[in-house]
Amino acid sequence: MIDTLNSDPPSSEPQASSDDCFWLRVAIDVPLAGLFDYRCAHAVAPGCRVIVPFGRRKLMGIVVETPDTPSFEAKQVREVDEVLDDLPPFPSDWMRMAAFAAQYYQRPLGEVMLPTLPAGLRKVTAYQGKRSAGGPVRRLDKRASKSSPKPIQAKEAPALNEEQIQAVQAIDAITGYKAVLLHGVTGSGKTEVYLRAAQTVLARGRQVLFMVPEINLTPQLEQSLRSSLAVAAGPDSLAVLHSGLSDGERLRAWLRVQRGEARILLGTRLSIFTPMPDLGLIIVDEEHDTSYKQQEGLRYSARDLAVWRAHDRDIPVVLGSATPSLESWAHAQRGNYLKLSLEHRARDVELPVVQLVDTRRLAMQQGFSPQLIEAIQGRLEHGEQSLVFLNRRGYAPVLNCGSCGWVSQCPRCTAYTVLHRAGARRNYLQCHHCGYQARVPASCPDCGDQDLHPMGRGTQRVEEYLAELFPEARIARIDADSTRLKGSAEALFAKVHAGEIDILVGTQMVAKGHDFANLGLVGVLNADGMLFAQDFRAPERLFAQLMQVAGRAGRHVRGGKVIIQTDYPEQPVYQALVKHDYVGFARYGLEEREAIGLPPYAFQALLTAEARELATAIEFLTQARALPEQSPDAYYMASAITLYDPVPLRVLRVANIERAQLLIESAQRPALQAFLAQWSVSLPELAGGHRVRWQLEVDPLEI
Repeated sequence: MIDTLNSDPPSSEPQASSDDCFWLRVAIDVPLAGLFDYRCAHAVAPGCRVIVPFGRRKLMGIVVETPDTPSFEAKQVREVDEVLDDLPPFPSDWMRMAAFAAQYYQRPLGEVMLPTLPAGLRKVTAYQGKRSAGGPVRRLDKRASKSSPKPIQAKEAPALNEEQIQAVQAIDAITGYKAVLLHGVTGSGKTEVYLRAAQTVLARGRQVLFMVPEINLTPQLEQSLRSSLAVAAGPDSLAVLHSGLSDGERLRAWLRVQRGEARILLGTRLSIFTPMPDLGLIIVDEEHDTSYKQQEGLRYSARDLAVWRAHDRDIPVVLGSATPSLESWAHAQRGNYLKLSLEHRARDVELPVVQLVDTRRLAMQQGFSPQLIEAIQGRLEHGEQSLVFLNRRGYAPVLNCGSCGWVSQCPRCTAYTVLHRAGARRNYLQCHHCGYQARVPASCPDCGDQDLHPMGRGTQRVEEYLAELFPEARIARIDADSTRLKGSAEALFAKVHAGEIDILVGTQMVAKGHDFANLGLVGVLNADGMLFAQDFRAPERLFAQLMQVAGRAGRHVRGGKVIIQTDYPEQPVYQALVKHDYVGFARYGLEEREAIGLPPYAFQALLTAEARELATAIEFLTQARALPEQSPDAYYMASAITLYDPVPLRVLRVANIERAQLLIESAQRPALQAFLAQWSVSLPELAGGHRVRWQLEVDPLEI
């Protein structure tokens, strides 16, 4: 493929002779399919990074192939600007995984490879004007910020119960590839099983990749890894990777892992792309969590790539959860995954009692039932902590005029602006879709009346009410607003663990993974909103979310209790929660999906179009849907594919851009992949005539 953009003029640079040169095929981070040919005066190994001219720009690329001849006329092939030797070539297994991800998720290879690298390794500006007498190795080390190893505080490993011992032995006995689904009730000690399995792998001189779904889960787990594993593996053997790090911190951690200096990598989803020369075990904690799915750019599932990488490297992968995804559970039921169960809590405490409070005939106070208020008061009197869970940040979901019915609508989105309070005297409205902010009007913009009041409640309003109700209690709120600053989430969680907080108000950030020693009560507000969502996965997400947050109660104290306020206590989701019956819920959910042909009994892709006007997006999707009919010979698998009608998204407009989607479905994964590979080739040209942005997503989690 010619390495210039249509808008750029042909190069006027003199071209070298094709004699005594080497041909390189390079992946570049541009939205164009295929690789790009360049020449070089000396041999370059696949996996090396190069700086190349691309149109009028200089871009970073990765050499993928070294063909004997270029794919088009030799005199048109431009020469690389620089071959970077400050890093060894990427290993073949890393190259294979990137190629698989590009093929499966239908993205150009360069859009997979380059964005996964630390900024210091993929930005040309990091190399321009920085040559030194010591050569480029020195430049790389200079940009990788130095830091001292964190101190290790060794702790005595707790004794394992019989279930944990059997799980560890089963994992240790695996030779080669095997996917393990570790299903354990909340508080069953899954983390200790991970640690013991990791110890065995580290003792063999191998590396361990430990994945978590969110940044705020890393500090507590990092402490456990340092105290349990790093003592034996060395003080600087643990590296941490997530998006909250600075560029220098991320580069240093990445290099230590890539060089084999760090033997344990703790990271979020992007860590799956880190080269690890001695990788011996992958652990995916909270494997059901949707945060493992990237929602922009390359829309990959880190959990699924972890399974693929383990298979490719011929090593075990452990997927752990108290509420496994139905896809993983189905794999275990079919025998594709080895299922290990932890059915009892690790400590001598029972699972919390789950109480459903029917709110239909109750006099509620700011969203609280009398039962929940009384329960919080009781925990305060006994010196125990309470968690109030509401998955809605801000003060109130909407501001309303009591006279004319005006509501605070975002001017750029088909969504309401949320009322926020920042201090006693500063209120503002914010859209959680596009980020738009505005001052709270002094009067109604439509009728001029000053009778404006908040409708509903978010975590800020709940925090305010609890402070009024329990003035002596120490209250903390943990959500995306209260943890914006670096280190703020870690500091707040540290206060909770230190017993400096009596009542914790939080969103899904507090729902999973945290081991609160003195938490006796969990209260759940406004859970019903997900019961009737359009997405078929909504019940599964609601069950997982509530079971996870319920599992924070009574992990160390007896008599743990969960109160769920609902208008629909008879719903199967809630009835399964009362019994802590994941197995029954999963059986019911899989039977329902199989009956109507939904994943995991079908495979899906989603084509999304964005345009200034909905009609333009719909027209593009309609024509895309008709492509197989226009050239049926080219779509030999089309008979096994269902293309549904284009429909607008539920939130139609975001930042003045209107959106629609087209669902593609098949009962056979290979058929869907074959179809997408052919169909997607025609989409760029089709989109060019409609002024639309489009995105093809394989295995979408939200429809």
